[in-house]
Amino acid sequence: MSLGIFLPIAGNTVNVIVLLGLGMTVGFLSGLFGVGGGFILTPLLIMIGIPPTVAAATDSNQIVAASTSGTIAHARGGTVDVKMGVLLLLGGVVGGTIGVKLVKVLLAMGEANFVITVTYIVMLAGIGTYMFIDSIRSMRSSPESSDEVIEPEKPSLYARMMDSLPFKVEFERSGITLSALMPLGLGVLVGVLSAIMGVGGGFIMVPIMVYLLRMPMHVVVGTSLFQIMFTCMNVTVMQSWMNHTVDFVLALILLIGSTIGAQLGAAAGKKLKADQLKILMSIIVLIVMVKMLTTLLIAPDILLAYVGGH
Repeated sequence: MSLGIFLPIAGNTVNVIVLLGLGMTVGFLSGLFGVGGGFILTPLLIMIGIPPTVAAATDSNQIVAASTSGTIAHARGGTVDVKMGVLLLLGGVVGGTIGVKLVKVLLAMGEANFVITVTYIVMLAGIGTYMFIDSIRSMRSSPESSDEVIEPEKPSLYARMMDSLPFKVEFERSGITLSALMPLGLGVLVGVLSAIMGVGGGFIMVPIMVYLLRMPMHVVVGTSLFQIMFTCMNVTVMQSWMNHTVDFVLALILLIGSTIGAQLGAAAGKKLKADQLKILMSIIVLIVMVKMLTTLLIAPDILLAYVGGH
């Protein structure tokens, strides 16, 4: 019996076991690191033949399931800062709306697939390299790292800017006090990237929450998933409505696997230290970036295949 299934929006047939395996793997990473998993799943879907625009939009749908499952697991452990998550969410909804409209413009110009691929490579390279270097430095200077609030060195100009911002809010769960404008603005940025790249934004949001908002790593994981869950709900609905690029058959198979994987990832995350979580995430980010870059550099073979189909 064939295990292939036809995906109506993607327009091709893919093995069900492969899709379930991808869903479980990304769900596990979601629960472990507090990311939606789209920064890994979208490139993998592209590699198995799913069109980039469909992969990005459909992945937002799948991320809803993974992040919901992970949020529930972390909420049970008291590692979700709801107040911070709501502010990030408000910004994320605005940014997601802007991002979907940008995708619509790019689709009309015929540049959407190229922009998505290049954006991935640039973002993954920058974030992965920074997290890896910082994690190594932190582990060398403090072998027994803990989950206390991380206080990386900051330029005095940045510290003064943070102190001068109005609308200070105390975030009891995270143990910090800062301006509400910071999470709102960062939420907008991540929302835009969520729509363009088909990700929940966690692989960008997690470093931001650690290094800019100075939140404890394990609170960051649960809070990031909380924000991602709602942001991707908004992006999924808008992508389906405006751009018609969400393949619900593909999304359904992926979310079955990711829901299970997220629970396992959340359980595993409790056994790792903060610096261990960061360095593992940075390595995964860099591996995916190298693979995406390689795919881009061998693009002529793909272009010949497309030409031959006409």
